[in-house]
Amino acid sequence: MTDTLASERLTGDFRSPHNGFQAAEGSIHNDAVASRLGFKGGTVPGSVHMDQFVPMLLQLYGPAWFETGDISTHFTQATVDKEEVQAVTHPGEPRARLQMFNRAGQQILVGTASAKARDQGSEVARRMAEQTPAAAGSLRIYADIQVGDTTADIPMKLSRERYEGTLSRITEKLAIYAEKGVLSPANVVSLAHQARPFVLAKSKAPYVGLFGALEVRHLAGPVFADRDYVGRTTMHKLTESPKTENAWYDVDIADAQTGKDVASVTFMIRAMKPSSPLWKEGA
Repeated sequence: MTDTLASERLTGDFRSPHNGFQAAEGSIHNDAVASRLGFKGGTVPGSVHMDQFVPMLLQLYGPAWFETGDISTHFTQATVDKEEVQAVTHPGEPRARLQMFNRAGQQILVGTASAKARDQGSEVARRMAEQTPAAAGSLRIYADIQVGDTTADIPMKLSRERYEGTLSRITEKLAIYAEKGVLSPANVVSLAHQARPFVLAKSKAPYVGLFGALEVRHLAGPVFADRDYVGRTTMHKLTESPKTENAWYDVDIADAQTGKDVASVTFMIRAMKPSSPLWKEGA
């Protein structure tokens, strides 16, 4: 990238995010499942870490960031329940650079953020463009999914009850969340993630998936709790690594009453090959 970065950086306090999904059977957030796949325990959803950057983004861009700003993150190492992590923001133009580290100094994520929702040089946009598509016939879990696949008319809503539950464990307790019902980046991801059964309907279960990268774009925000939205999805790319199959797709979120797009989320979902019987030795 050719970003111009400021000499000073913004540093948040160490936080201890809670893994609220440890009881989910068959999930990467479950201690037993994650341990079998080589992780040190059930993982904290990567989306949760995005929220730690919001106070710094508001300092840089003001409240308008919830209307037209973006945050784009690529996860380099998973964390476990209550593992302390620190968010670091490097102000710059045309975008800020983001990093997160644990107490041992290990990098948890890298990313970008800006006041511009459609940043063609964002962390996720750049990484997706650089990825080599999976060779024909190489995928097994995502074998029946095609680039260009779309779905539409997906009802979406984050109920007030579920929203209040997230606020009890969110690391950054901002007034705009509690008083106005504005969704944090993690909650926008949660809203958009309701499309997963539709966009990945042709994937071959069982398998364990996890977030590899996430980007939240506010197009005409904020996005609110307890409001009806409609989603549509587009599959952009299918890639693989020695341990994963990767699906890169967008979920566009529109207000159910006006039909106007208010936000969009890019997902990179890693399907763990060792978790699938299709990748067992001899399969």
